[in-house]
Amino acid sequence: MNRRDSIKNLTFLSIGAGLLLEGCYGISREKIKRSLTRYEYGRTPEEKLYDDKLFAEKFFTNQELFTLDKICNLILPPNEFGSIRDAEVVQLIEFMAKDIPTYKEPLRNGLIWIDNESKKRFNNLFVDCEIAQQKNIFDEIAYYDPNKSISDYSEPVQWFNLVRNLTMTGYFTSEVGINELGYKGNIPNIWDGVPQDVLDQYGLEYDKDWLEKFVDQSKRNIIAEWDDEGNLLT
Repeated sequence: MNRRDSIKNLTFLSIGAGLLLEGCYGISREKIKRSLTRYEYGRTPEEKLYDDKLFAEKFFTNQELFTLDKICNLILPPNEFGSIRDAEVVQLIEFMAKDIPTYKEPLRNGLIWIDNESKKRFNNLFVDCEIAQQKNIFDEIAYYDPNKSISDYSEPVQWFNLVRNLTMTGYFTSEVGINELGYKGNIPNIWDGVPQDVLDQYGLEYDKDWLEKFVDQSKRNIIAEWDDEGNLLT
């Protein structure tokens, strides 16, 4: 699916979540509200009912959202184009967990595991660990080799792959991610007729009157208008 307008009405609008985001994301509550409501797109009545149902729900706790923010920033650190916060990746993951219910259990279990593993190794929650300690845990599951590891990390590996995929998807389908890719999309160019060398090859030429009428670049930005009977006015 596309990014939909998934961050439109996430229940970050509650006061508690707003304070969390304001403190941890370094942005104002006004900006948070704008980011949740600025997307508009055409939907069928059925799609709107479905989206409204998901917008009314909240899956992750505030602490889990904070942990996801830390994880996603480690997976894809900020650069000159932007960050996962600019791309609103955590908000996307929140929506995806509700949109695809099979994501819920593995995502939550993974967050529980990462905190338990952090406490076991460093006597701290994951978000309170130093970056080097956080990366130490990730190295075990991001580059997991079952033949070398003394622990079975198969489930954490699957969880990490899911979060990594969602992080990359969320970032590279956002405005900042698309800018980093340099993707331009379909950009109209100027067509001034068949090249002269091709016309010469086939012994053809344009009628001057028709050329001026249909390949006049001075009129390329004029929007066509019709009368009530379907006659072209411009």
